[in-house]
Amino acid sequence: MKRLAVKVIGIIHSPFRQAKGTPIQSALAQGVEGWVKVFPQFVPGLQDLKGFERIWLLYWLDRATAARLVVKPFLDGQERGVFATRAPCRPNPIGLSCVRLLEVVGNVLHVDGLDILDGTPLLDIKPYIPTFDAFEPKRIGWYGDAKRGSIVADDRFSAGEA
Repeated sequence: MKRLAVKVIGIIHSPFRQAKGTPIQSALAQGVEGWVKVFPQFVPGLQDLKGFERIWLLYWLDRATAARLVVKPFLDGQERGVFATRAPCRPNPIGLSCVRLLEVVGNVLHVDGLDILDGTPLLDIKPYIPTFDAFEPKRIGWYGDAKRGSIVADDRFSAGEA
């Protein structure tokens, strides 16, 4: 298989230094503000972004534990296949968060709704477009029966933790 190359285009800054206590999803992080510093060579790509209320941030989960194919997700006590969860310990630890874009100032995006650790490498930015991104699902798998425990992370997926 051909080797893939991924470019880091910036760094995400948030109030969170460790996974424990961080909201487990951006929808649960309302009021958590931070900023995204985009590297200078990628600034032309920010043109027209400020017209969007929400954006998708794709990032590398650089502090997650090694990949596991079976995990206990935060909101459930039962083991699940990693691809049926949002657990960060994935074969390709790519994170995805839909955040509210507050302001664009030069190469800095001010955002709200961060569920991301400070210093996380940014891989891409995409606009949130309801016509493309909002669906009314009929099935939501195990999540429909989940106990809905804590909405903040513990350290079960942090590097160096088991």
